[in-house]
Amino acid sequence: MSGGRVVAGRYELSTLIGQGGMGQVWTAYDQRLDRRVAVKLVRPDRVAGAEADELRHRFLRECRITAQVDHPGLVTVHDAGTEGEGPAAELYLVMQYVDGSDLADHLAEHDPYPWPWAVSVAAQLCAVLSAVHAVPIVHRDLKPRNVMVRKDGTVTVLDLGVASVLDNDTTRLTHTGSPIGTPAYMAPEQAMGGAVGPYTDLYALGVLLHELLSGDVPFTGTTALGILHRHLYEAPLPVRQLRPETPQALEDLVLRLLAKDPQHRPPSAQHVYEELLPLLPAPGAPTGHPLDPTRPFLRPHAPWPDAARTPAPRPSGSAVQGERPDIARAVDDVKRLLGEGRITQAVDILGAILPAASAQHGEHSPVVRTLRKQYAATLMDDGQYRRALPELRRLADERAAEAGHADPQSLQFRYEAAQCLEALGEPAEALTEYRALLPYYENQYATTDLRLALDVRRRIGQLLLALGDRAAAHDTLMRLLYDAERLQGPGHPFTAEVRRTLQWLGQVHG
Repeated sequence: MSGGRVVAGRYELSTLIGQGGMGQVWTAYDQRLDRRVAVKLVRPDRVAGAEADELRHRFLRECRITAQVDHPGLVTVHDAGTEGEGPAAELYLVMQYVDGSDLADHLAEHDPYPWPWAVSVAAQLCAVLSAVHAVPIVHRDLKPRNVMVRKDGTVTVLDLGVASVLDNDTTRLTHTGSPIGTPAYMAPEQAMGGAVGPYTDLYALGVLLHELLSGDVPFTGTTALGILHRHLYEAPLPVRQLRPETPQALEDLVLRLLAKDPQHRPPSAQHVYEELLPLLPAPGAPTGHPLDPTRPFLRPHAPWPDAARTPAPRPSGSAVQGERPDIARAVDDVKRLLGEGRITQAVDILGAILPAASAQHGEHSPVVRTLRKQYAATLMDDGQYRRALPELRRLADERAAEAGHADPQSLQFRYEAAQCLEALGEPAEALTEYRALLPYYENQYATTDLRLALDVRRRIGQLLLALGDRAAAHDTLMRLLYDAERLQGPGHPFTAEVRRTLQWLGQVHG
């Protein structure tokens, strides 16, 4: 299928290479830079009402966050925006064009798939996931169709930002009671509407690795619900029963990746890589086979050091240079950058001027306190949860010392810190924090935003699902549904969302 249409006055669509319910993927030609690119078009009007506006907002935000991830195994994001006007306007994402074969086709062309190839693919995916999770971003839809094998054997992961946006909160973006995603690769906590984290991608990696080794995913069925039921309640068939030549250590790793309880899976992609390392091919001459995924390995694709620990670069603007930066001017620059949507630059400037502001005005001055609040809020908006967390905890402690632990501002800082823990893939810690907050909110319905109190209870239910405690999650959400219907009405979107999760949970139990 040929295009000819020009998107954003610049990207001429050429050939349709993929499509689904939410949009299409095209090869395209960048007229300005004279290069081939891939363009993904997403139709927000495929979801209803206000959710379409929410999808647009999430799409652009997640594409910006995704563009910050710098790793050779992740497709590069070049551009993103909105094309057209009105309800039929499309979201577009312009990406690097990857020349090679997607992993599903690669598997189909090589039966059986050599187990050293499977190890090499998985090790490269661990390197990508390690970088992605450090942001933190969770892919949520890792599967062979979203992985490309290049001609030199290197692996590239696709669809990171779009998958993150479409499945950021499954119950809000689907009206069928079924979660968005691919059931065969979906972790139990994701399918149940629970909180997701890096452990969710590791489960999908286990499914993918099982498929490469055995030729099929561990759980199949005629319906999405049937597949989900097997993910929740059946043990996967050990791959050595299908491929006896598979090393025992590799089979053991696959089974741990496929653990029902996220806490029983390996703790990180870095740990998975280290376990795969002894199984990788020794240095030697490449086979010469095209798209051989063992070729890149001496050790160049090991996960990078934790990027979150690397200090942010000092901005070069004149407002923050010199021994005594112009704080007032820097604040004006921050306001302008935030108004223009240039959040990452605003973060860098705020981080650079805080030490100088503390020296000039005092660590606990109103000026510095205001700057630190803005810094934490901007880090959150930029998706830099690992850096935002200590800032929010410090703000919460200082405010509680001044005004008491029940102070609404201190509670808000703690609530945002719990959100950071959730985004960083720390469900147990996030659950502990939300539970500690809940008594304050339950005792302050008259003075606290009701939506925030209900949202804390919803998050507790989702985290219980993520941790595999479905009975406690069901009880929590049932009580939440009763209160939501009483306080907001049965037709309120929040109430309907909780009801859909419970219906889905009831289906699985049935």
